[in-house]
Amino acid sequence: MSRDAATRRRDAAVAGHTGDEATARSLLSDEDHKVRATALAALDRIGALGDDELAAALADPAPGVRRRALSLIATRPGDRPPAALALLEDDDPVVAETAAWAAGERQPPEPGAAEALARLATEHPEHLVREAAVAAIGALGDPVGLPAVLLALEGRATLRRRAVLALAAFEGPEVDAALERALTDRDRQVRQAAEDLLA
Repeated sequence: MSRDAATRRRDAAVAGHTGDEATARSLLSDEDHKVRATALAALDRIGALGDDELAAALADPAPGVRRRALSLIATRPGDRPPAALALLEDDDPVVAETAAWAAGERQPPEPGAAEALARLATEHPEHLVREAAVAAIGALGDPVGLPAVLLALEGRATLRRRAVLALAAFEGPEVDAALERALTDRDRQVRQAAEDLLA
């Protein structure tokens, strides 16, 4: 980042703490993606970030701006725009992971969130993205996502840990059976999580 860009980024951050909406808004279209991301957060901090601006940030060419937008949208109701589920399919795996987390945080959830997360948990090539999707399914507790969580119990240890924790949101004989099986898992943390949930 050049000195000028660093100065503009600092200006954007200061604007968010001083209520300077005009400065923050003027930097939303800055050529530097770090400045744009900071301006986005500044507008949110002062309560001046509109849905259209947030939607534009979700489509920004820079992954860092898209991630910042997702972190902000996570606190907004999912039954109101802008929609963020499309970013579950983002080419950048860190953006997709952040989108999964955000989908699990929005209350109420975005329509179709559980179905989209279930696909992500079972089909995405990146392991960390699948983990985030399983965790988000657990946060939502939507029964639509349960089969994906049960399938995740067959994955590598970090995914199995997420899956066992996600099962806390569900009930039923197949959940009980899965937790019983997890008691004999080769990973100690998986076994411990299952013990805690069955205690």
